[in-house]
Amino acid sequence: MAFPHLQQPSSLLADSINKPFAQRCQDLVKVFEDFPAKELHSIFPLLVESIFGSLDGVLVGWNLRCLQGRVNPIEYSIVMEFLDPGGPMMKLVYKLQAEDYKFDFPVSYLPGPVKASIQEHILPDSPLYHNKVQFPPTGGLGLNLALNPFEYYIFYFALSLITQKPLPVTLRVRTSDCAYFTLVDRYLSWFLPTEGSVPPPLSTSPGGASPSPAPRTPAMPFASYGLHHTSLLKRHISHQTSVNADPASQEIWRSETLLQVFVEMWLHHYSLELYQKMQSPHAKESFTPSEEHVLVVRLLLKHLHAFANSLKPEQVSPSTHSHATSPLEEFKRAAVPRFVQQKLYLFLQHCFGHWPLDASFRAVLEMWLSYLQPWRYASEKQAQSNESQPRTVSEKWAPFVQENLLVYTKLFVGFLNRALRTDLVSPKNALMVFRVAKVFAQPNLAEMIQKGEQLFLEPELVIPHRHHRLFTAPTVTGSFLSPWPPAVTDASFKVKSHVYSLEGQDCKYIPMFGPEVRTLVLRLAQLITQAKQTARSISDQYVESPPGRSFLSWLGFSPTDPNSCYPANDLDEMGQDSIRKTDEYLEKALEYLRQIFRLSEAQLAQLTLALGTTQDENGKKQLPDCIVGEDGLILTPLGRYQIINGLRKFEIEYQGDSELQPIRSYENASLVRALFRLSSAINRRFAGQMVALCSRDDFLGSFCRYHLIEPTLANRHLLSPVGRRQAASQARGPRLSLRFLGSYRTLFSFLLAFVMGSLLCIRPLPCTLLLVLGYLLYAMAMTLLTERGKLHQP
Repeated sequence: MAFPHLQQPSSLLADSINKPFAQRCQDLVKVFEDFPAKELHSIFPLLVESIFGSLDGVLVGWNLRCLQGRVNPIEYSIVMEFLDPGGPMMKLVYKLQAEDYKFDFPVSYLPGPVKASIQEHILPDSPLYHNKVQFPPTGGLGLNLALNPFEYYIFYFALSLITQKPLPVTLRVRTSDCAYFTLVDRYLSWFLPTEGSVPPPLSTSPGGASPSPAPRTPAMPFASYGLHHTSLLKRHISHQTSVNADPASQEIWRSETLLQVFVEMWLHHYSLELYQKMQSPHAKESFTPSEEHVLVVRLLLKHLHAFANSLKPEQVSPSTHSHATSPLEEFKRAAVPRFVQQKLYLFLQHCFGHWPLDASFRAVLEMWLSYLQPWRYASEKQAQSNESQPRTVSEKWAPFVQENLLVYTKLFVGFLNRALRTDLVSPKNALMVFRVAKVFAQPNLAEMIQKGEQLFLEPELVIPHRHHRLFTAPTVTGSFLSPWPPAVTDASFKVKSHVYSLEGQDCKYIPMFGPEVRTLVLRLAQLITQAKQTARSISDQYVESPPGRSFLSWLGFSPTDPNSCYPANDLDEMGQDSIRKTDEYLEKALEYLRQIFRLSEAQLAQLTLALGTTQDENGKKQLPDCIVGEDGLILTPLGRYQIINGLRKFEIEYQGDSELQPIRSYENASLVRALFRLSSAINRRFAGQMVALCSRDDFLGSFCRYHLIEPTLANRHLLSPVGRRQAASQARGPRLSLRFLGSYRTLFSFLLAFVMGSLLCIRPLPCTLLLVLGYLLYAMAMTLLTERGKLHQP
């Protein structure tokens, strides 16, 4: 009961906005306790929006996605206590729930397929939306859903992950440490418990308890999961008019609602029709998930596996349904196949086909691998977790593998196609290939996948008793009030139903262990071998040229060869440890692929030979993969991949006039141009004298030829994709080149010499004479060596 002297909740809410965060939460808790539901229901939508942000993303609310315990420990702890499943905010939800209030939620902010279906006046398959659509009156603004307080709260909470603007790239936020991620984990643990039952709603009134919702009646099999309806009632009571069951049978609707909202808001962005259109390269993306979104979905999948695998041993089999089976146990058995399977497959297919080819794909990869391995989250895994050898996948998981065959096989092919387009020399990309190969190489998993494919490819004609069946899509989100369908013991029929329900009756299935995929695996093995060699070449180059090489080269104390450098990648930034890790990942990945697809050592050896692994000069001079065509060499797809990823390249050298080559980064542009004009003037003025001097047969002639005649181009070769051909020798007369004086390295050397001379009390003029004398001695020695070398040439 409200007191006359108290302010209204709306004014108290407005006043608390300008107060410190801790004081604001304390005031809200007091408002929740002091006012009745009749006065609180009007501020509930504003309060939810102020916490989770607006649906259009303009208001960020409490910014739960950026709030981290390590950065803001006080605010973090206050938020976690306030929004906890047993905290003040959820008590307010239950307080309003007891009075049967409804709140409008705009359909326009629902995921694309759901919104399109409702706008076309077609009721979505999920019972989450049944009996909730509110059509606007004439002149109304739009469609709305009439949600109870719990649904309204969870809808906003789930959508805030998507509707809010992406986090800035400059903002370093670890998703697993943020308040939103932790709240998702708490809600899942509370409403989908692996032990015990769902805790009953807490009351905000002292000594009181919120009334439990009444059971759903058989006359309303698709009624909303709201206040007056429960779900997951046992089949034997579906004809009764009243139920005096345990609290779990009356409160399970909250667990069902939470899971359905999470799945609908996070996964249901692609319908089957849209998925089929996405097979075309011209299809336009309708929704692109973020890395944060994918990490939260992975958390959901891991918890769902733990939730489903917490079934008691005697209740695992569908044939053990009895009157003693609780609604929660039935929910555990049906949660993944009925709610998650189809939507997750379409979600993963979109990610595999549209995600950028960079290291951020690791989040999608780990989400996929988490779903593929429900045995990791089974209760018996702790007993064998200390074994060093990989644990054999038990045959009891064969039904899961068969009923999710496409998630194993078709997505594996999708990953192969991605891996063939990435730079496997990168440690992050090599790690992803290693992770996938390691998971699929678990003992007995490949055999179970192959068995599932055999069941799908089994000819229909050999099973006469199934000729009348139609492979229709199973109801993945049907009401739990409808009788349980009879157990389908025909494994082949179950696999075919799974594939056809997702891919359609006319789908063309590519077997994972068929010749087409085997060809892709062999191509990947080739690239792995090539990437290993490239990583080792970079490692050798790294050892030969320490990190300070570039600085020393700039000073002129070590040779530079721009044609010998590999394109930059993260190996260059991370050093020897990463190179060693890359080689280790690729080596193990190759071994795992050999185990999965039963590749022989001879096949791998042939691949190595076919790839041309005998590289000259430490792998730096080998040309990209080519074939001989009518006009010469033609790049193959493998050769293009090698060039794009820096694995191989054509050795391209400057073949023109050295005086006219582009100005380098280590040269002063103005000085080079001035020296070129000066040397050109000298060459024009004294051309005849230079020719006469260089024509002499004595030492002076040799000395002049060493300085004035450029080495002949006759021995140079042009390297191009068309082939090699000898360049025509271009005869040039003697000429003086002063370009070397425009190099920063030469200028720095002169400066260093003058500084050393000043330290030794040598004046600039004597120092210059000493430098000239030193150079003359060096040039005379080089002249003698050059002439002696010519005498020994054949």
